[in-house]
Amino acid sequence: MNTLDQPGSDVTDPLHVVVMGVSGCGKSTVASAVARQLQLDMTDGDDLHLSESVAKMRSGVALTDADRWPWLDRIGDYLAQATPNQKGRIVACSALKRVYRDRIRARAGKVVFIFLDGDAELIRQRMALRTGHYMPPELLDSQLRTLELPAPDETDILTLHIATSIDALVAQAVTGLRQQALKNPT
Repeated sequence: MNTLDQPGSDVTDPLHVVVMGVSGCGKSTVASAVARQLQLDMTDGDDLHLSESVAKMRSGVALTDADRWPWLDRIGDYLAQATPNQKGRIVACSALKRVYRDRIRARAGKVVFIFLDGDAELIRQRMALRTGHYMPPELLDSQLRTLELPAPDETDILTLHIATSIDALVAQAVTGLRQQALKNPT
């Protein structure tokens, strides 16, 4: 049974979850914590980029859509793969444009997106403090320009505001996933 099951619920399908938002908003941290709590397989979308794409970003060059299509396909395919425990998978992935989210949906089937939204200055501060990441803070403005906020008809997106603790974000994400699963069973 799926870890989101509530007593009396018949939700048993594996979860496909994408934690999305611009670089520096906390996608990897939140996705890892939600994965642990719900016993989901997790990967960071950054790990699915081609080395050429990583090199571009490391040098301060924003990716084009042509760079992103195969990456988005790999993310959708990862989500759609069966898992040993059948509880599902979660990916940290920017998914900034609706067309990117639609591309993932087309490959993975039913997906729930958790959009980590926040003030650009807060994100900029967080990016300045992190070490060892290839995405330079200078690309944040490019990501913010690219970001298409979820449309009202994207009912599979939970929006969480990042000006709170990680523990609070994870609790909100788990609660939202439970509500989403019970509201939209397959």
